[in-house]
Amino acid sequence: MLVSLLQHERIRTTLAKGKEFRGWVDRMITLGKKGTLHARRQAFALLRNHEIVKKLFDEIVPKLKDREGGYTRIYKMGWRQGDGAPLSLVELVTFSHPEEKKKKSPVTKAKEVFEKVAPKKKGKEEIEEKKEKKEKKEKKEKIEKKEEKKEKKVKKEEKETPKEKKEKPKKKSSK
Repeated sequence: MLVSLLQHERIRTTLAKGKEFRGWVDRMITLGKKGTLHARRQAFALLRNHEIVKKLFDEIVPKLKDREGGYTRIYKMGWRQGDGAPLSLVELVTFSHPEEKKKKSPVTKAKEVFEKVAPKKKGKEEIEEKKEKKEKKEKKEKIEKKEEKKEKKVKKEEKETPKEKKEKPKKKSSK
């Protein structure tokens, strides 16, 4: 039971076993708080599971380091169907409930489906972002066109041979 509690951080058992069980859990957590090699070996002697000992010392105990006792919580859950024994839920104080999926009403389900199917309305921000992107794209295209013109000009100049180039005659200065 101790290994199961440390592994799952909560178990369901009879009330009498749960009350007796608290003392064992407190001893294990106290060993974990010591944190020495000897304490680890003592915990392993009782638990017989390396992963659980590691979880006890590395995950569970750091959450409980400021607490001086009362590491478990016991909830009464009613009676067992077969023999009528009182049942309880024993959990570590640090146990956090996983987020449970709540049942959705038909109206909320319909709204979610409608949002997926219907086209989204464009807000002002989305329109502005699209305009900015379009402007940036146009600027890039203009720059690319200018570069292409320059490259064509350079290629034409390279193709012309020196003979083909027309040299302008120099004017003689008259004195």
